[in-house]
Amino acid sequence: MPPARTVDRPAELLAYLFEAWPETKKKQVRTWLKFGSVAVNGKVVTQFDHRLKPGDTVAIRPKGMAAPETALPGGIRIRHEDADILVIEKPAGLLSISSPSEPDKTVYAALTEHVRRGISYGRERVWIVHRLDRETSGLMVFAKNEAAKGALQQGWDAVEKKYLAVVEGAPPKDAGKFDSHLDESNPLKVYVADESPITRRALTRYRVAKKGKATTLVELTLETGRRHQIRVQLQEAGCPIVGDKKYGAETNPIRRIALHATSLKFPHPVTREEMSFQSPLPGDLGELV
Repeated sequence: MPPARTVDRPAELLAYLFEAWPETKKKQVRTWLKFGSVAVNGKVVTQFDHRLKPGDTVAIRPKGMAAPETALPGGIRIRHEDADILVIEKPAGLLSISSPSEPDKTVYAALTEHVRRGISYGRERVWIVHRLDRETSGLMVFAKNEAAKGALQQGWDAVEKKYLAVVEGAPPKDAGKFDSHLDESNPLKVYVADESPITRRALTRYRVAKKGKATTLVELTLETGRRHQIRVQLQEAGCPIVGDKKYGAETNPIRRIALHATSLKFPHPVTREEMSFQSPLPGDLGELV
């Protein structure tokens, strides 16, 4: 596919496409536009007279890639796709990858089916970069090749990862940091423990976003990525996440854990361009505060 172009003066989209890709037949350019292959600043545009301004980026998307906001089975929503990565929004209730009790209905299976375009014997696949618990919703990134997976995971601690949680009660302060050591040796539950050879340090910054009568909306920024890190640290602070019975919650009005991955910011594993995605708090969580 042709490389992206940066607009240097105001123009209408179709006229700009003709000028920026003079080697391409005008019929082909119109086909790009008609079938959603043209993206302006990362968003698909099909309107021929869309107004461009200096600094806008115009790119031609590879054939077969989903347009942003494409919905997949299971309620998965694609936020971005290119040759190396997929960024999606996962609904609550769906596993990231298979388990003995649920081998098929997973994000991994749906994305593998997507990249194979329905061809069951196709060789295309996706690579897991990180996971969200079944009852946690929000943003996830998957790699489409092993090199992209390695680059993302190598720099994962530097990725900005923000969550929103509705908790019972409130944290001890309106803003602060949870700093603890976690024992992850039990496959079913994580515990805060004294520092030892089997524990790992967990750091989470937090701030109170909104207070309700019995609940609080808290924004959390991960500085480390431990299993169940947010859940166990909020329990330890005396304000477990609504719906999280495993970690001390007494209420579950929406029959899910009130935790949402709301923001991801990271350098693209190949181009090094900064990628930034936000996902607003789902309505059922907002109603809890």
